[in-house]
Amino acid sequence: MRRRHALIAAASLPLILPLRAHAQAALLRIGTVVPKNSVYHQQLLELGEAWKGAQGGAGKFTVFTDGSQGGEAEIVRRMRIGQLQGGMVSGVGLREIEPATAVFQSLPLLFRSWEELDAVREKMRAGLERRIAAKGFVVIAWGDAGWVRFFSKALALRPSDFKQQKFFSWGAEPEQQAIMKSLGYTPVPLEVGDVLPAIQTGMIQVVPATPYFALASQVFDSAKHMLELNWGPIVGALVVTQKAWEAMSPAAQQALKSAGDKAGLAIRAQARREVDEATAAMVKRGLVVSKPNAEQMKEWQALADQLYPRIRGSMVPADTFDELMGHLQAYRAGKR
Repeated sequence: MRRRHALIAAASLPLILPLRAHAQAALLRIGTVVPKNSVYHQQLLELGEAWKGAQGGAGKFTVFTDGSQGGEAEIVRRMRIGQLQGGMVSGVGLREIEPATAVFQSLPLLFRSWEELDAVREKMRAGLERRIAAKGFVVIAWGDAGWVRFFSKALALRPSDFKQQKFFSWGAEPEQQAIMKSLGYTPVPLEVGDVLPAIQTGMIQVVPATPYFALASQVFDSAKHMLELNWGPIVGALVVTQKAWEAMSPAAQQALKSAGDKAGLAIRAQARREVDEATAAMVKRGLVVSKPNAEQMKEWQALADQLYPRIRGSMVPADTFDELMGHLQAYRAGKR
């Protein structure tokens, strides 16, 4: 009898395994700090519908917005322990997975246009995706969320003007905080959800953020001055865990990848339009926009040049830093 039961169990195993894989694949929970009903959220919902269709309608797709699952470092932690199967995160969250991914978002005043960013990212994309895969994650789509500008309570035009004010700083970036402190600035580590009350109460006076974030979060109501300086792009990606990816059928994987490519294009296009659209909307409601003159821009560029050697090897691995610089120089040489 024992032998017979063993044979039955062995014969049933090929049937049981696909059922287990299907059960895992039928659940896809995505965490993000983006606002509910934003273009980012809408694109995730469309992506989810395509994935569910490939699952035969049996899949359950859920998006947790507004940082309800915690900050980006916490979202990555939840993916690692299986509470979430995916996350739409910026360079801050990606860096928790693979430090090399911070290269696009961490270098101030480096990119002069979106075209430069697109060209360099495309050159580095395959290599970065391999490094992310080695850490147990699969990239579904790349995106960006606009240029970071400085929103402050008081008018500030020069780098020195900001030394008397407290800055919002991502809680998951201690290296950046150390660099800021060494240059005489005062970072205050916070999560995104804490920024609005912090600026309202005076806990901080400066928020480096995209115009869209400043508008959506209402930060500009308290920080009514914006310095029109493209400090750097917010660059991120939608990733899922390798475990969740491998549990999907080939059809579901293909549907997710195709929908991800479409979502990435839509997000990048919309985010770039929103830089000007959000700024115009805030100006109508009292935002004061200031632009550095030529002399002030020299001071900002000097600060950026001072930061690059500090970032190389600390916030960004040296080999990745050097690779990006090589691609950027080649791109500019080709344009000339």
